[in-house]
Amino acid sequence: MSALHLGVHVLSCPTRWSDVDENGHINNARLVGYVQEGIYDMFCHHETAVRDALFPSGFIIARHEIDFLEQLYHRPEPLSVQLTVERIGRSSTHIVVDVCRDPHTFMRARTVVVARDRESGRSRKLSSNERRFLEAFMPDEVRAPAVPAVPAVPTAPAVPVTAPPPQRVAARTGAALPHRTRRRCRASAA
Repeated sequence: MSALHLGVHVLSCPTRWSDVDENGHINNARLVGYVQEGIYDMFCHHETAVRDALFPSGFIIARHEIDFLEQLYHRPEPLSVQLTVERIGRSSTHIVVDVCRDPHTFMRARTVVVARDRESGRSRKLSSNERRFLEAFMPDEVRAPAVPAVPAVPTAPAVPVTAPPPQRVAARTGAALPHRTRRRCRASAA
């Protein structure tokens, strides 16, 4: 069941006993299923998408990037699968999906969804109605036009003093890996 939240598509999704793995928590693959259910609900069951017959040939999930933030356990309270649009391209959109149960966010996914052409099976350009639909789920700071900057008073250039980022090392080769900062998700608003 989806709920109405300004700028966010929310699907209430129960966990099931069968989602639990041998470690006693919800299996990571099942968490990806919650992400996909949220995307399907937004693109195929949202009132506007149905009324305006958007995405008539469906869509393709081209990419998932997932951060598992905490272990999730089966409980009777449903999960809140929250979707926002991060970016809209010519034929695709980048969706951010948070899987939450107040006050915790258990995973965050960034998913690329591509509009599909039924005959060719390839991507197609998003229609202007589809773009408007997706823009409604963009955060205000992304959607709002840029405000002209106030000219700054010239000052002497500052010399940045920063330490190089810590390096992770690959176990087999000993080569340095790029540092990735861990992002914490916001808790959903009740």
